[in-house]
Amino acid sequence: MRALPVRGRGVLAAGLCAAVISVPLAGAAAADGPAGHPTASHATGGYATARPAIGAASRRPLPRQLYAPYFETWTDNSIPAVASKSGARYFTLAFLQTPKKGSCTVTWNGDRKQAVRPGGRYVHGIARLRSMGGDVIPSFGGFSADQDGTEIADSCTSVRKIARAYENVVTSYGVTRLDMDVEARSLSRPAAITRRSEAIRLLQEWAARTHRRVQIIFTLGVEPSGLPGNCLAVLKNAVAHGVRVTAVNLMAFDYYNSNSDSDMGTEALQALQAAHSQLTRLYPGATARRLWGMEGITLLPGIDDFPKKTEVTYLSEVQDIQYFARAHRLPMISIWAIQRDNGRCPGTIDSNSCSGITQPRWAFSHLLEGYSAH
Repeated sequence: MRALPVRGRGVLAAGLCAAVISVPLAGAAAADGPAGHPTASHATGGYATARPAIGAASRRPLPRQLYAPYFETWTDNSIPAVASKSGARYFTLAFLQTPKKGSCTVTWNGDRKQAVRPGGRYVHGIARLRSMGGDVIPSFGGFSADQDGTEIADSCTSVRKIARAYENVVTSYGVTRLDMDVEARSLSRPAAITRRSEAIRLLQEWAARTHRRVQIIFTLGVEPSGLPGNCLAVLKNAVAHGVRVTAVNLMAFDYYNSNSDSDMGTEALQALQAAHSQLTRLYPGATARRLWGMEGITLLPGIDDFPKKTEVTYLSEVQDIQYFARAHRLPMISIWAIQRDNGRCPGTIDSNSCSGITQPRWAFSHLLEGYSAH
């Protein structure tokens, strides 16, 4: 997913993932205590040698299940206004990145005038959204930043500065969850992958010291057969560095592998099942219910990037996926993106502002808005 007004995407080797890379798994994973709470010492910063921890509990969590569509922050759209019209109350804000390579400052969409700070962009809009019963999840990266080196872990070589940038987002917006969208060239930068993992670990240690809740989602490309090797390597690296992963958000679109019409609903369910098997191996001993509680999914309403227009997600397929998600208690469903949830451009390949299929405005959101449950 990218933060550009025009989203033409080159064909990648495995949909949203590129050629498989070898990522060093430096360090061992944090241990699991009761109910997945970490038992490694945060004070020392050392890594335990037991099996990895799965996101710890908190006093003020987001809903255990939620619909959190991506919100394109390069637009002038008002978050509360879109919430009021669409029915969605939770948004994943796309995207945070640095204004140039080498920078350690995060801004909205690389705009140096939109640096994250108390009182800056979206602070008042988020407050209004919360008064409506909603909240936001800031997202780092996205296709454009990951491709051009302005994703903060790619851009900044100081792990501590990356961690402080994460902390700044948490404190400026009072958020409890961050999304790490890792794709494109960010999948082939092993040093940056390790920096990201180390910085998140520092963030979580800071959160423990300051009694804050900070959950981490990794958004990764997927195939019907599961997470490709390079996407899985990002997750393995995080686990090896003791990162407590709350959820793995699977981008179930842009497969680029169908010469005839795809059944995108069936393929999304296949991707969820295959990724579940991979998580079983990554978190040995965890129950099936707990692992389903770590899987989220992002769908692309309508026509995705594939030029052959054979990968189209319809409302009926999203309904089937929602049934599956409810049955398995998946923690989140998202779409790319809320601004596309209308039928103004039938036949158009992956526009940022419409779905490319005939549909009522906000049809996907009205279908999914009830998924959020406290």
